[in-house]
Amino acid sequence: MPNGSLSLAAKLYLLAWDPRTGRPADPDHLPYLVRAGALTELAQRGMLADEDGVARPFADARTGDPALDSLLELIFESRPRAWQTWVRHHARLTERAVRDQLVTVGYVRAKGRRALGLLPVKEYELERPDVVAGMREDAVRLLRGGQRVSEVSAGDAALVALAAAGELRTVVTAADARAHKARIAELARRSGQVGPALEKALGQVRSAVAVAVTGVTLSGTLAAAG
Repeated sequence: MPNGSLSLAAKLYLLAWDPRTGRPADPDHLPYLVRAGALTELAQRGMLADEDGVARPFADARTGDPALDSLLELIFESRPRAWQTWVRHHARLTERAVRDQLVTVGYVRAKGRRALGLLPVKEYELERPDVVAGMREDAVRLLRGGQRVSEVSAGDAALVALAAAGELRTVVTAADARAHKARIAELARRSGQVGPALEKALGQVRSAVAVAVTGVTLSGTLAAAG
């Protein structure tokens, strides 16, 4: 599977890993970021519609991507929920589906071990750090102005906008978030060029992932202080 065929959710999953260590930089943030990427791509591809702030899948909508189609099925079979709610609701299901996909195509490697010498445990490592490092360089170049926003695809614009909203520091450092605030806002608008209703919905997705990440960070800080 070449880089260009990876879903937005898969790209965000990979970019969350530090190529130097082969481990996720912020594993607790990852489920929300991946779910936000999946919701954004489904909206951009016309698989999800906005109905008064509620995410609605179209009947028989399919992408051919197992992780995205599993999310479509989950939304279809669940009671109506707002876009913000879907960023967090069973978010690990989408993260695991994306991870398993990336294991299958060779971007991530699964390793087995036994905890305490008894219980079988799976661990995951980055299989292609050089490719992920290249993806990161491309995203950072896009963030810092390597291309006019009008020439950036909606998917690439969403990648950077979500990385910024989700505080994905492997791509958007705190300094970059401050220095390129205006460009990030432009890229966010570019990612939502699918009609006014969905543009608003995707703004809610970005806000929700930012809130989720802040909550995780705050919880960790309070736990450490306690």
